[in-house]
Amino acid sequence: MKELALKYGCNPNQKPSKIYMADGSDLPIKVLSGKPGYINFLDAFNGWQLVRDLKKATGLPAATSFKHVSPAGAAVGLPLTETLAKIYWVNDMDWKNFSPLACAYARARGADRMSSFGDFIALSDVCDRDTAMLIKREVSDGVIAPGYTQDALDILALKKKGNYNVIEIDPDFVPAPLEHK
Repeated sequence: MKELALKYGCNPNQKPSKIYMADGSDLPIKVLSGKPGYINFLDAFNGWQLVRDLKKATGLPAATSFKHVSPAGAAVGLPLTETLAKIYWVNDMDWKNFSPLACAYARARGADRMSSFGDFIALSDVCDRDTAMLIKREVSDGVIAPGYTQDALDILALKKKGNYNVIEIDPDFVPAPLEHK
């Protein structure tokens, strides 16, 4: 796909915008559900770059919570302790058996739960069931990842009556050194 129409510009009262690659190449993303807006894509692409670089630097799965073009939290997939599970509000779940990616998202979201309200999530790895179960219970606008298991897609399909923004990004996509928005 070379171009994607958005639901509106920066704000709902503005005319619809679109995203495309300046060189005319295909977009590095697929929208699997929902209808993301301009700010959603700014958060998604900025978040993707952050988690991609975190994973490259650490070798660990990474997640971030972006809100209005600023990271509210970012983390890598280290195991949780009982204290952290309570702090991150996941102690009512099977947190001891979370995947490393789910641990990364619990940590990223928990860094600043208030600022993360209505966030856009970026994941460095394929979204799995554990991570989707965490996302399902949070107020969030969408998620971007290099892929999704079928279990994760089934879980995310229940959010916002099937209108939750789920974006798949080409894991090999590297933005140009100078981006135009």
